[in-house]
Amino acid sequence: MSQRAVLLIGNIDHCKDEWKALASLASLRVPKPNEWKTDGTSTCPQVASTEAQKVTGLDITDVLDIWIRQQLAEQPKKKQHCIDIPIFMQIEYCQGTRAEFLADCQRGKYNDVVAIYRSNESVKVTGPFDAELLNALPRSLRFICHNGAGYDNIDIATCTQKGIAVSNTPQAVNDATANTAIFLMLGALRKVWAPLSAIREGKWRGETTLGHDPQEKVLGILGMGGIGTEVAFLAQAFKMKVIYHNRNRADPEPKGTEYVTFDDLLSRSDVLSINCALTDKTRHIIGAPEFRKMKTGVVIVNTARGAVIDEKALVAALQNKVASVGLDVYEHEPKIEKDLRDHPRAFLLPHIGTFTHETQKKMELLVLRNLESCLKGANLVTRVPEQRNTKL
Repeated sequence: MSQRAVLLIGNIDHCKDEWKALASLASLRVPKPNEWKTDGTSTCPQVASTEAQKVTGLDITDVLDIWIRQQLAEQPKKKQHCIDIPIFMQIEYCQGTRAEFLADCQRGKYNDVVAIYRSNESVKVTGPFDAELLNALPRSLRFICHNGAGYDNIDIATCTQKGIAVSNTPQAVNDATANTAIFLMLGALRKVWAPLSAIREGKWRGETTLGHDPQEKVLGILGMGGIGTEVAFLAQAFKMKVIYHNRNRADPEPKGTEYVTFDDLLSRSDVLSINCALTDKTRHIIGAPEFRKMKTGVVIVNTARGAVIDEKALVAALQNKVASVGLDVYEHEPKIEKDLRDHPRAFLLPHIGTFTHETQKKMELLVLRNLESCLKGANLVTRVPEQRNTKL
C-alpha cells in the first residue's frame, strides 16, 4: 500500500510547527476492518460515499482522490469505530548533492511525491530546477511550491509541459525588498561607501565627497509589481517624482505615479530602480545602449535580479555616465565583477533584501498556504504568472 508524499528540499527555519501541523491535514479517518458492511461500504461518515470501495485491495490513493474532491473536513461522530491512516507522508531532503538527489529519483525513492516545498536553500542542495532535474522527478509530482518571489532557476516551460503547477511568494517579500531598495538608493545618493570604509579604517571621513538629497529627484521604476508599487509609495515620502515602465500600464495605477515609455524612463530618471522579474526578455535589458540614453549622473538601484543589468556594461558606465550604484543582486552571484566590488561609488549588499525574521516567516507561511491549498484539491494561492491561464 503506497502513500502520497510531500517532499521538503532544504530547511524550514521559522515555521517548523506549521510544517509539522500539515500532517494533521494529511490524514484521513478510515474505518476499522470490522466496521465495513457486508456489501463493502463503510459506516464511517468520512468515507460513507465510497460505495464502490471494497475492503479487499483498498488503495489508499483512491481514497485520497475521493477525499480531495469532497474536501472531507468533519471528524466522524463515532471516533471509536475509526483509525487514522496517514495519506501524505512528509519527506525531508535537507542535505546532499544534486548528483545524490538525481540518483535517489532514479531509484524511485520519491515515486509517491505529489508536491515539493522548495526552500530558499534548495539551490545549494539540488541546483536549479532545470529540464534535467525536472525530467528526473517522479510522474506523480503535480506541484512545486517555491519559497521566493524570483523563480528564474525553475524551468517553468518544462513544468508546464509536464503538468506541474508552480507557486512563488510575491506578496510576502514586498515590504522588505522595497525597504532595501530605498536604503540602497539613499546610500548611493549619499555615496556612503567611502565614509563607511574610512571610519572603520580610522581615517574619519577619508575621501568622502558630497552626495545628493532625494527630494525633487525623478525616480524611475522598471517593473511596477508589488515591490515596485511599495517602492513608489515610500519614495513619495521623500518628495520624489515617480515615473514607471511596465509591460502594461498598472491597473489600478499607484497614486502619484506616471506611466512612461521605456526610452522616457531611461532619459528622465535621476534614479533608476530595477524591480522587474528576470525573464528571457528582461535579461540584459539594461546594457550599454540603454546607459547611453540615460542622464549623466544617474543613480542605479537593483534589488530584482542581477542579470537584468549587463554587469560589464555597468562597470563601464560608472566611468562617465553613472554617478553611483546601490546593488543587492549580481549577474553571477556570489561572484561580483572585481571592478564593481572595489568601486568607491558602489554601495553593495550580498543579496539580503528579504533577510528579516518577519519576512522569512511570511514567505514560509505563504509556501505552506500553497501546499495546504493544493493538498485540499484547490488551486495554488500564488501561481506563477506564466501558468495562470494554463490548464494543467
